[in-house]
Amino acid sequence: VTHHELRVTGKSMRYTATAGRMPIKDEAGKINANMFYVAYTAEGTSASQRPLTFAFNGGPGSASLWLHMGSLGPRRVVMQPEGWMPAAPYRLTDNAETIIDKTDLVMIDAIGTGFSRARTEKLLKHYLGVKGDIEAFGEFIRLYITRNERWNSPLYILGESYGTTRAAGLAGYLVERGISFSGIILLSTAVDLGTLEAPHGNDLPYVLIMPTYAMIAAFHHKLAPEVAQDPSKLRAEVEQWASGAYATALAKGDAISPQERAAVAEQMSRYTGLDKKLLDQADLRIDVPKFTHNLLLDQKLRVGRLDGRFTGPDPEGVLDTPFYDPSGAQPLPPFASVFNSYVRSELNYKTDMPYYVRGSQDFFEKWDWGNAIEGIPSTAMDLRRAMAINPFLKIEVMEGYYDLATPFYAADYTMDHLSLPANLRKNISVTHYDSGHMVYLRQESRLQFKKDVDDFIQNTIATAP
Repeated sequence: VTHHELRVTGKSMRYTATAGRMPIKDEAGKINANMFYVAYTAEGTSASQRPLTFAFNGGPGSASLWLHMGSLGPRRVVMQPEGWMPAAPYRLTDNAETIIDKTDLVMIDAIGTGFSRARTEKLLKHYLGVKGDIEAFGEFIRLYITRNERWNSPLYILGESYGTTRAAGLAGYLVERGISFSGIILLSTAVDLGTLEAPHGNDLPYVLIMPTYAMIAAFHHKLAPEVAQDPSKLRAEVEQWASGAYATALAKGDAISPQERAAVAEQMSRYTGLDKKLLDQADLRIDVPKFTHNLLLDQKLRVGRLDGRFTGPDPEGVLDTPFYDPSGAQPLPPFASVFNSYVRSELNYKTDMPYYVRGSQDFFEKWDWGNAIEGIPSTAMDLRRAMAINPFLKIEVMEGYYDLATPFYAADYTMDHLSLPANLRKNISVTHYDSGHMVYLRQESRLQFKKDVDDFIQNTIATAP
């Protein structure tokens, strides 16, 4: 436990930081795992009335240092203004855009990431899955609000990427256990993987990613000037075409006529900047590795998956290469370096354990997504159930225009397909940013993100009955 002072929005505030591990026990009281967390609580305020936000990244297999040190916490990694990697030595600075002036904050690392550990490999396997992961986080939240007497605080969840899958699942899981939330913030939404993953026969992700392809191609000046000159017009135009003519063409499969196929390839080329021949060879279905490899092929550069604004040298030039992501690789050294120093020197958390920024290499492969009978993994109906039980629950969806991992149009689609009545649909708001997956890496977007989160928390409290 350490005590600190910080200036936020022109005012000085004092806060307590607590770094520790929460024991997750079985029914017999035996510890199965310990979940690492860092909690920030304002001093000199009534804790019972103050908002409390639980936040985490995703993966699955990612620790929560990205949100922690990039946006939400009181200290921040210094990146270049557009989010590019700076030169070493990496620096830490006071974060004027922290959210702890509006809400107490608990950053949580999933089991198998950060300093969170299962007691045995067999127990770890239980938590490497959609259901086990939600159970662990649900128990963490129950224990935290119990031990810190926060059951009656306005509660919030903020999840990023797979963290939104977890957040939506937690909302449904916990509401049936007497814990409801005032608001849920879904950043870079992956609530329904059926909108993101495209096994053979599922054409929906190709439709929903098309506007993101267009935005990235325009950013890199790969579209005709008359097409790219107005980004908002381009987005609307591509969304309409993708969900109309393009979706219709894909639905025809092999029965599509040569004339329609050629017309669709022509329009795809116009919106993606890719060669018509490549599009035809790909059967009008361009996946992310193919897009990131081919967009700047003439420059032997690959664009980022998490953020299509990023570029990096393609290792093999014109050859197809093992997929890598320059936008995921660049932030890792500064974030890992700064966090490992910060947690030990400023938070005084002493341990020789390695901090796993990412879980083991096979973490993702071992993940239990459920069985085939249950269908493509989705926690959308868990979110719907939470909204139906608690009609005061508000949802804020936040998306980056240049994010190929969780495309903005896919998030829009998911929110439009929750089968909600009109009075509950109005509880969902959507915000888009000129940034990528981690919208806060870009300075201008981080400033807007801070304002939007503040407004969301303020508005949910103000409109509470």
